[in-house]
Parts: sequence; structure tokens; C-alpha cells
Amino acid sequence: MESRNPVFANSGEWKRGGYATFDAPSSSRPARGGAPAAPADASAQTLEDWYRKPSATPEQSRRMTLDDVVVRTGMLFVVLLAGAAIGWTAQVGLLLAIGAALGAMVLGIWAQASKKVRPGLMFAYAGLQGVFVGAISQWYTLAFGNGLVPQAVVGTLAAFGAMLLAYKTGLIRATARFRKIMTIAVIGYLIFGLVNLGVALFTGASVYGMGGIIPVLVGGLGVTLASLFLVLDFDYIEQGIRNGLPQQEAWRAGFGLMVTLVWLYLEILRLLAILRGSD
Repeated sequence: MESRNPVFANSGEWKRGGYATFDAPSSSRPARGGAPAAPADASAQTLEDWYRKPSATPEQSRRMTLDDVVVRTGMLFVVLLAGAAIGWTAQVGLLLAIGAALGAMVLGIWAQASKKVRPGLMFAYAGLQGVFVGAISQWYTLAFGNGLVPQAVVGTLAAFGAMLLAYKTGLIRATARFRKIMTIAVIGYLIFGLVNLGVALFTGASVYGMGGIIPVLVGGLGVTLASLFLVLDFDYIEQGIRNGLPQQEAWRAGFGLMVTLVWLYLEILRLLAILRGSD
């Protein structure tokens, strides 16, 4: 079963099959002791090609650890926060903020679709996404008053800690059923968001601008989905470490966490704005 985080979904390394299965013909079977055995129909040329392959480089021989993931996640967040500071203080405006978000989206798709781990693209994404996050945070502050952004940051950290605790204690498990439900829910939420955006652009009306309980429920749903998505991230990072992925894959792990946490922060920020606007 593949991760539903798009950062991990297109990478075969993050499947439960393990790093030892990479680039091996589908007909091969492991021999005693865990070493991959040659398939019965392997030709002499195939065996010779395998024999002539260069040895693994030191970078490839090192395996990813949790410390590697933490360090690279922190490095990406430093760039994200620097971009956010620029977006907050430079008053880039709505159009430039949207442009930064679109640019980040393109870079993010490129980074996650690439077979090769590309830290440069991930840093560029973090910078552009940070500009958008800083600009939209300032807009929320001007529209709904001070205190909203610190509350959203604290809420994001609290949700991260709660989901990590729930995952480590087994309170929430990333089962096949859980993944299926999350996939359906996220796709539905994405379709709803696109439809709502289209209606808002053409009519000026939005579900989030309605009075009553509906905007609160929709905002709460977004926060819940983003929070639960962290469980999938934790599970596949743990699987990647267990499967012995190369150290460079820690960049992909950190990138995936950053994407989910930014989504969670924006959802919490919007929910707080809805609640404050209804006061």
C-alpha cells in the first residue's frame, strides 16, 4: 500500500516492499539469508551485467535515520520561515502572493514526481511557499486582528504533537481501511475547495463567508483531515527507516512533513478566522 501523501506516493522506495526490492526483476525470489537470488530464467548476460555493476557509493550505503529526517525537516523550515518573513514584512500584495503559491505548487509537483531526490527544488518550494504563508498570514491579521497567527502556530504544534502521540501509542493506526477513508475524504475535500473557489470568483459568495454553523463545520473538517494526514506521514517515514532507505531519502521525508504541516497551519488559521468573524 502506497502513501497518500503525493510526496511519497510516486516513490517506490516508500512502499512496504523495502529498499532491497529496488531494481530487481519481478520474477526474482530472495534466497536464504535475505540475499536476492537470480531468477530461474536469468541469462548469462544478465548475470554478468549484475556482476559488473559498480559498488554502492558511501552516500548510497548510508541508511536514513530519524535524526536525518528531523535535521532535513528543520533545514527546510528555516527556509520556509525566511520566506514567510519576507512575505510578512515586504507587503507583497495578493497577486504576488498567489503567484508565489502557484510557483511553489509547480516546484512541489516537480520535486515529488522526480525519481531523483532534489533538495534544491525542495528549498525553492519552501522559500516560495513561505512568501505565500507570510503574506496570507498578514492579510488574516489585518482582517481579523492580532493574535490570530500565534494561535494558529500553537494549534499546529499541538495538533502535530497529538497526532504523533496517537500514532506512537497505537491509538490511531495507519491501516488499509484508514488510508482508503482518508483518500476518499481528501479527494472530496479538494473537489469541494475547487468548486467553492470557482463560485467565489464568479459570484463573490463563499461557504466560508456564510453565517451560522456550516463554515465552522467545514473549517473543522479541513483541520481534522490535515491532522490525520500526519499519521500517514509518520507511518511511511517509519516504514522507510525500517526498510533501510538511503540517507538522501530523508529529504523526501522532511519535504512531505513540511507540506502537510503548512496545509494544517493554513486550515487552522482559516478556522480561527471563521470563529473570530462569527463573534
